[in-house]
Amino acid sequence: MESPSLLLLTTLLAFAFKASVAQWARAFATFYGGSDASDTMGGACGYGNLYNTGYGVNSAALSTALFNNGASCGMCFTITCDASKTQSCQQGTSITITATNYWPPNYALASDNGGWCNPPRQHFDMSQPAWETIAIYQAGIVPVNYKRVPCQRSGGMRFTINGNDYFELVTVANVGGSGVVSQMWIKGSKTDWMAMSRNWGASWQSNAYLNGQSLSFKVQTDDGRVITADNVAPYSWWFGGTYTSW
Repeated sequence: MESPSLLLLTTLLAFAFKASVAQWARAFATFYGGSDASDTMGGACGYGNLYNTGYGVNSAALSTALFNNGASCGMCFTITCDASKTQSCQQGTSITITATNYWPPNYALASDNGGWCNPPRQHFDMSQPAWETIAIYQAGIVPVNYKRVPCQRSGGMRFTINGNDYFELVTVANVGGSGVVSQMWIKGSKTDWMAMSRNWGASWQSNAYLNGQSLSFKVQTDDGRVITADNVAPYSWWFGGTYTSW
């Protein structure tokens, strides 16, 4: 039987191999949020203040084709401006961003004239600081190349609990590696593990009464890894609180 450390190493190497062979794809990019990215806070993934949740200003809203009904929240992409198609690139640069928001289609505009996020277009609406790393401000929109990459995180996963009695709405953030939560479970100190369902974006819900119990979470990322955060929220947890794993 393989040792736990060997199993962990095998899993990490498998993910590293998957990431290393990720292919570059073509898309377009615009920007929003102001020079300080203040208007990028919040967003469809539910992360709220992106500084508090570990993501900072290097973020982007995804078009429908990339957002995948919220299943891409937390995903990391490296983006470069395609200098073979425009003179508006910052030469030799790239930026790694996190998917934190959704840019819906605008069917009142043509896909090549303002309806940049209309399906099936792959499009990133980047924070302005991230955008200005790869392209000049005046360009407005540029062709880019992108690929998915592993997310580099520090400081533990962060679980924000909202809702009310019999309804726990948990947003999980600052997930490393894959970055994407594909399944989640919750356990009170007096219960067994219970599967949660995706509410929207990075938020998962449970319909159990767990007041007064310490809470544990089990998170499965979309590369198959399962991480358990035991007793991450104490028995005195409260709605609106954020609790960080080791």
